[in-house]
Amino acid sequence: MAHEIFGIGLAFVLLYVTLIWLLSLGLRDASIMDIFWGIGFVFLNAVYFALTNGALERKILLTALVTLWGARLSAHIFFRNLKRGEDFRYQAWRKNAGKNFWWISFFQVFLLQGALIGLLSTPLLAAHLSATPAQLTLMDALGFGTWLFGFAFESIADWQLMRFKTNPANRGKVLNAGLWSLSRHPNYFGEAVLWWGFFLIALATPNGWLTIYAPALMTFLLMRVSGVTLLEKTLTQTKAGYAEYIARTPAFLPRLRK
Repeated sequence: MAHEIFGIGLAFVLLYVTLIWLLSLGLRDASIMDIFWGIGFVFLNAVYFALTNGALERKILLTALVTLWGARLSAHIFFRNLKRGEDFRYQAWRKNAGKNFWWISFFQVFLLQGALIGLLSTPLLAAHLSATPAQLTLMDALGFGTWLFGFAFESIADWQLMRFKTNPANRGKVLNAGLWSLSRHPNYFGEAVLWWGFFLIALATPNGWLTIYAPALMTFLLMRVSGVTLLEKTLTQTKAGYAEYIARTPAFLPRLRK
């Protein structure tokens, strides 16, 4: 049954990213996939909710957390990118691919991110599937607490950065106050933590431990692939004082200053 539901979920995700790809062709903006990333998990979680008969309390808790996280993230990216056009990383891919980018982008951007949505969603599926424990447990509470810490950390970091960027006096400067004085990427750190929270909720169920690869993969992607590493290649070249910021501030794990 789990494989069947997972397969249905993947079919839904394929349709979802295909529609977004078609929209991106009209807008000439492949970076809109970033906006639909969080909402993709919200929709997929709804599919899991509808097709499973797990413990209702856990299903409701998980659905509330996924929806709050996904809706906030998508709304944040939408307003952040409003009137900015295609993200510079996607522009570089478009330039390298030339006139073939219209179809290459389907595989390089949309199908790849769709596959990641499917793979990373398995803790959600595991939690929705299991009818035991029937009530929420201490592990669920630990997962909720971990998620809440990560969600708050990410949300506050995003708010601080947006507030900093809306001030014209800060143009070209580096934000090194608030949570950004503790980590160069506190929003990514918060994102990773909340995904471990999702996993801990799944861990409250008998087979949840099998999905540990999902938060580990998300953490790796944020630290080594699409997050810290990719972004800092550009920031080091375009932001004055960023090299000094790197020297005194950890990249990912926050460090409290004396």
